[in-house]
Amino acid sequence: MAGTMDMALNTLNFPRFSRLGRALLVLVAMGIGLSACASNRQRVVAIYVERPIGQIYADAWAQIQRGNWLIAGAQFDEVERQHPYSIWARRAMLMSAYCYYQANQYEEAIRASNAFIQLHPGNRNVPYAYYLKAVSLYEQIPDVYHDQAKTTEAMVALQDLIQRYPDSEFARDARLKIDLTRDHLAGKEMAVGRYYLRAGETLAAIVRFQNVVDTYQTTSHTPEALERLTEAYLTLGLVSEAQTAAAVLGYNYPGNPWYQDAYSLLTDADIEPVVDEASWISRAFSSLF
Repeated sequence: MAGTMDMALNTLNFPRFSRLGRALLVLVAMGIGLSACASNRQRVVAIYVERPIGQIYADAWAQIQRGNWLIAGAQFDEVERQHPYSIWARRAMLMSAYCYYQANQYEEAIRASNAFIQLHPGNRNVPYAYYLKAVSLYEQIPDVYHDQAKTTEAMVALQDLIQRYPDSEFARDARLKIDLTRDHLAGKEMAVGRYYLRAGETLAAIVRFQNVVDTYQTTSHTPEALERLTEAYLTLGLVSEAQTAAAVLGYNYPGNPWYQDAYSLLTDADIEPVVDEASWISRAFSSLF
């Protein structure tokens, strides 16, 4: 992330700064208020004091140089609020999004990015606005034991960036993040599938493991999904499906520990891995045989 952000800053002629702590003690001195939002986040809101655009912009840059990202974001918002039709307002809107991102205020970063995209769709820095929006969603992805709505939103935003600007430096980073996001979604399916398997809900577990094989086949979770399918099908007495799952696992991941486990499950039952070409598993991997 850091390397791509540096490129973005160079593109925008922004100086590079590391993440630093936010010093809210200067709020009063800067004429800035603190208001609570519905989500219990805290947002800095600049009190309206009419000032020349140059002064507002200078105040914002001064806060960036001190690492006060949240305050800087509010100051850049003031540029757009007090001087909405100036050329500085367009630049300030994107700077606001970046500052909120640096302050981990992701919803505010997304808001400012969306505003920039809607108001300036032809601007040369729009790819960066799409990128800021996407990474703000990406960095809110929860662990696999929680709802994955943010993960799906991040996936959509990353794909949107790639589709619109496939040759940008941001798209290259987005492709990597999509791979990681898909792996995360597969991990969620595996976690739920394991839970069902432990609870004796074997059919429900199979649905989850099947989804990994069908939808997330290129992720790191596929070998385990095939082993779990071997176990689940044996439990249900569906021997042919169990043999196929193990055989496909062995063919595509011959040295993988999950194949060793699947093979042991079959041999303990005096069964060998054999592919049933009519099985959905063999069809899912047909291009790999």
